[in-house]
Amino acid sequence: MNKTTLCAAIVALLTASTGCLAAVSADEAAKLKTTLTPLGGERAGNKEGTIPAWDGKKSVAATPKAGDIPTNPFPGEKPLLQITAKNMAQHADKLTDGTKALLTKYPESFRLDVYPTHRTSVAPQYVYDNTLKNATNCKTKNEGNSVEGCYGGIPFPIPKAGAEAVWNYLLRVEAEATEVSFKNILVTSDGNRTLATHNEQVNQYPFYYKDGSLEKWSGEYFLQRFSTIAPPFKAGESLVIRDGVDAATPRQTWQYLVGQRRVRRAPTVAYDTPDFVSSGANYFDEVMGIMGHPDRYQWKLVGKKEIYVPYNSNALVTAKEEEFFTKAHANPDKARWELHRVWEVEATVAAGKRHAVPKRRYYFDEDTWLLVLMDGYDSQGKLWRTTQGYPYVVPAIPAVVIKPVTVFDLQKGTSSTVQFLDSFKVLPKRKPEIYFTGDAVAADASR
Repeated sequence: MNKTTLCAAIVALLTASTGCLAAVSADEAAKLKTTLTPLGGERAGNKEGTIPAWDGKKSVAATPKAGDIPTNPFPGEKPLLQITAKNMAQHADKLTDGTKALLTKYPESFRLDVYPTHRTSVAPQYVYDNTLKNATNCKTKNEGNSVEGCYGGIPFPIPKAGAEAVWNYLLRVEAEATEVSFKNILVTSDGNRTLATHNEQVNQYPFYYKDGSLEKWSGEYFLQRFSTIAPPFKAGESLVIRDGVDAATPRQTWQYLVGQRRVRRAPTVAYDTPDFVSSGANYFDEVMGIMGHPDRYQWKLVGKKEIYVPYNSNALVTAKEEEFFTKAHANPDKARWELHRVWEVEATVAAGKRHAVPKRRYYFDEDTWLLVLMDGYDSQGKLWRTTQGYPYVVPAIPAVVIKPVTVFDLQKGTSSTVQFLDSFKVLPKRKPEIYFTGDAVAADASR
């Protein structure tokens, strides 16, 4: 081994052991203007023509809206094929373990209606500009559990490690602020539905403030405050969450309980703590697919593949509750599946850490970095949980975003749909950040 090769090997070894990953070169970043989309997907379609080239156009129909969500971006389209338990073997290479398990578990009701693929991912120009800067400046540190040097765009559009893909999702494209009304719906193994909570929520994304910059940014990327309005015994409860990119700074949370008439810190609202907002049916880090710090896992970038995923799910996420569900899963008549390229990332519990789900596989859409599917495995390596995310187009941002997900417990035969939407609006003006504090919740509760 010559000296140059030896030095390169040592650098690679040190990088792997410390988790500090360097940004890509300017030459590689330049691909974001040629062969790659501005957010890092491949501009070209696939060789079979079943995935089209990305053209960057806002190509959705002007249909009626539910809030700021068009109810059907592609009216009149029919499925190209249907995948059921009977023919799933013919499509096995394009199905995840979780999707196959659902087809097997619910052979009479669950199916995939596969529609033509539409690459609807677009974003504001300032997001594209910031993403290009991030490609050469953003780095991970602290074993991949923190990031630095990025702002206002996808941090790692050309990922080299699993942790980078995860941060791309955590720092995905969002509006500055949104207002959401949502329900957490629990479905038992016999198909009965129960309302866990009905909530009104404001989400704010300091990482995407238009008047912000890397120099002014605090490091917080997600601010959330919601109030519960039903069922009656929980009405009036509030929760505030503030997430940042520094692994040394834990999530800040405050909870207001009506019975106690006080605001208290809630440090356990994270990781594999059962989510009390959904009556414990899922873990807090399964909300929106991934929520919170990624430091419980080691992340391996497996590679890219073509699979069938939920996509352009506007008709589903704007459906009424009785139309959304069929038995323990989303109604196939409303669900839309498409063939897309995704990044597969494998997560295993990090040394010295613990988690109730010791192994997970995540699938991130190449165009948006949204988490579209996730499979979780138990300590024996058996498939235990699977999550479906439902990306939908919001031209008002513009972006493809995600809020509702369904988390299935395959062993119990139950599911929880986290954040089943009643409404979704892009706020014209963001809230003052003091709104997302325990003091603000306490002041409002005392009125």
